[in-house]
Amino acid sequence: MELLALEGKIKEKTYGKQKIYFANQDQFKDVNDSDLKAMDGQISELGAELQSLTQSCRQLDAELKELNSSLTTEDMVAEIKELKAENSGYKARLEKIKSATNHVTPEEKEKVYKERDVYGKEWKKRKRLASDMINAILEGYPKSKKELLEEVGVETDEDCKVAPPST
Repeated sequence: MELLALEGKIKEKTYGKQKIYFANQDQFKDVNDSDLKAMDGQISELGAELQSLTQSCRQLDAELKELNSSLTTEDMVAEIKELKAENSGYKARLEKIKSATNHVTPEEKEKVYKERDVYGKEWKKRKRLASDMINAILEGYPKSKKELLEEVGVETDEDCKVAPPST
């Protein structure tokens, strides 16, 4: 700063121990009002151009991000090959299932459903009986139902996260 001051490009003023540097106004030519208005117009034009370029830059950045996040052609070709291979595997599995000769007959299916209903009803009946017995015991038991079940070692359907089949 001191070198610039010695060269005359900037001026220096000392206030006590502090030095202040500022531009030497003698090196600039005098500007009249019409030149100032022209410079103001040029500044506003350049500001508008800057804003336009900034907006287009943002738009191009967004487009670049979108393109970078999408798959390349090689990646898409590889993905298509993988999906075709997976698809052919599923087709082969489907054909194997269709050609199988051990299909379940409607009579066997009906028999299984009836057995399921019978066992489901039995399950519900036994659950209701067990619940009634536990409630009868709880009438004279000083602790809570949860403590009784834990003490006796009974696991409920809810503890095992199961439910009787719906009929």
